[in-house]
Amino acid sequence: MKLKNTHKYDDIIHLPHPVSQRRSRMTNYDRAAQFSPFAALTGYDAVIEETARLTDSRIELDQGAVEQLNERLLEIRDSISSRPLVTLTWFRRDERKAGGAYIRATGRVKKIDSYTNTIVLTDGTVIPIRELADAELL
Repeated sequence: MKLKNTHKYDDIIHLPHPVSQRRSRMTNYDRAAQFSPFAALTGYDAVIEETARLTDSRIELDQGAVEQLNERLLEIRDSISSRPLVTLTWFRRDERKAGGAYIRATGRVKKIDSYTNTIVLTDGTVIPIRELADAELL
């Protein structure tokens, strides 16, 4: 099969590229945007990411661990005037999913608030006593 030799564009092939006098040239960024993928489901990636995020379940302490924790809290309370240095581990519930995460903080105890049942550190961290898993007096 032989191709037919047509010289359709011979009259314009060597002319300069036309440039509009009314419109400015499109930037490369804008030209590339024409071919970018279209996100038909807005927020879908965020939902997938949230679903994949792992949470821990809260561990219920046995009676021996609760008694040991209470003894350490009494030691902390008795030495509150010297602002004892402690490491506390507590469970923080997740606001979006079932479960949560265990948080560990080291700091000086400012006060134990029996009204709100919390421990307040000098850096402003407030820890609910009922969520405590471990307390170390350093």
